[in-house]
Amino acid sequence: MIERANTSFYIHTFGCQMNQADTEIMTALLESDGYRAASSEESAGIILLNTCAVREHAVERIGHYLQQLGGRKRKQKDLLVGVVGCIPQYQREAMFSLYPVIDFLAGPDTYRSLTALIGNAVRGARLAHLDYDHTETYAGITPVRSGSISAFVPVMRGCNNSCAFCVVPFTRGRERSHSFGSILSEIRALAGKGYREITLLGQNVNSYRDPDTGRDFSQLLDAVSREAPATRIRFTTSHPKDISKELVETMASRPNICNHIHLPVQSGSTSMLLRMNRGHTIEEYREKTGMIREFLPGASISTDLIAGFSGETESDHRETLELMQDILFDSAFMFYYSPRPGTLADRTMSDDVPDAVKKRRLQEIIDLQNAISARLFTKEIGSVVEVLAESESRRSAAELMGRTDTNRVVVFGREQYCPGDLLKVRITGATSATLSGKALQEF
Repeated sequence: MIERANTSFYIHTFGCQMNQADTEIMTALLESDGYRAASSEESAGIILLNTCAVREHAVERIGHYLQQLGGRKRKQKDLLVGVVGCIPQYQREAMFSLYPVIDFLAGPDTYRSLTALIGNAVRGARLAHLDYDHTETYAGITPVRSGSISAFVPVMRGCNNSCAFCVVPFTRGRERSHSFGSILSEIRALAGKGYREITLLGQNVNSYRDPDTGRDFSQLLDAVSREAPATRIRFTTSHPKDISKELVETMASRPNICNHIHLPVQSGSTSMLLRMNRGHTIEEYREKTGMIREFLPGASISTDLIAGFSGETESDHRETLELMQDILFDSAFMFYYSPRPGTLADRTMSDDVPDAVKKRRLQEIIDLQNAISARLFTKEIGSVVEVLAESESRRSAAELMGRTDTNRVVVFGREQYCPGDLLKVRITGATSATLSGKALQEF
C-alpha cells in the first residue's frame, strides 16, 4: 500500500442491491490491503462513487455529486476521488475530461485493481481499469457487510439478455455463475453469524447454472433454504421468459423461502415487448403469473414498468394499464423511457414519444399502481402477519419497521422489541406503501 497522510476511504453507493453487494466486496479488498473505512465521507481521504447507469436520472445524479466534490477537492488537495461500477464501464475514459475531479476509474470486473489505481493516483497518474473479465466472480473474497440482520449474496454476475433499452450487458458483461459449493459455504457462514434474512442476487437469477455440475437456480434455492432453515431466503431478479415451474414448486415446498417474486414486465403490450426484445409475449407473462398464483396463492408479485418506449401508442399504454388491473402487482418500479447511448434502441429506434406524453402516461401508471397497492394493503387490516423487524421507523424511534415474507413494509410500536426480532403483528392500518400494526408476540 502506498503511504499517504489519509488512507481512510468512504464508498457512496448508488443504484441496485448488486451495487451494495459490490461495495461490501470493495471494502473487503481495500481493508485487506491496509486501508480503513472512514466513519464519514467528510473524514475520508479517498472517496469512491459506486455507480449505476441504468437510468438517465442516476447518471445525472453522479454528475451533480462530482461537481460538489470538485469544490471540496480545491480545499482538500490530497483528496482522491474514484468512480467505480457501471457508469465508468459505460462512459469509459471520457469521464476524465467530463469531470476533472476524478482521479481513477474502475469497472465492475476490476475491483481487485483498486489498490494499484489508488497508488498511481497518489503519484498523479489518472488511470482507468475497465476491462471485462468473464471469469471474475470475486471468489474467495469475504464481503465486509454493512448490517447484521439481512445480507445480499450474489450468485451470478452479468446478463446474456439483449433488452433494447438496457445497458447492463455493456456495463456488467456476460453471465457467469458462482459455484454451488461456494454459495452454500457463504450461506452457512451467514446463518452461523445469526443473519435472519438472505437475498440471492443476479441480473437474471433464473439463468443460474453451477459451472461444475450444471445444477439450476431451483436446485440452488432448495439447497440454500435447507442450509439455513431458520433464515428467510429471498431472491431477485427473475426474467419472465426463464421462470420455471420447478422454481415455483420449490418456493411452495420450502417454508423459509419468502412468498414474493419480482417479475419485470416493462409493458403490457406484446408489440412493445417485441420492440423491447424481451423474449416473451404478454400471453406468456400472464401464463407465468397464473402459475405463480396457482402454486403460491398468497404470494406477492412486483414488477418494473416503462412508459413511452419507442413507438408506444395510446393503445399500447392502455394495455399496460389493463395488465396492471388484471395481475394486481403489489408494487412496481415505474419510469418513463430515457434512451441509453449504445443500446439497441438508441442505435436502431427513434425516441418518438414526446416527453409530455411520456410523463402523462407515467403518472397514469403511478396513480393506478398506488390505487391497486392501497386496495391490496387495506385488505390486510385485521390479519396477523409475520414480520422481521429491520430498523427503527424513519418517523419515530418509538416504532420499528420490518417486512412480511411477501415484502410488504410494516410499521409497529417498538415496545420491548428490537431489530432482528421475528414477530407476529396484527395489521391495524394501511396506505398505498405501508402497513401499520401492533406487535403481538415474538416467534
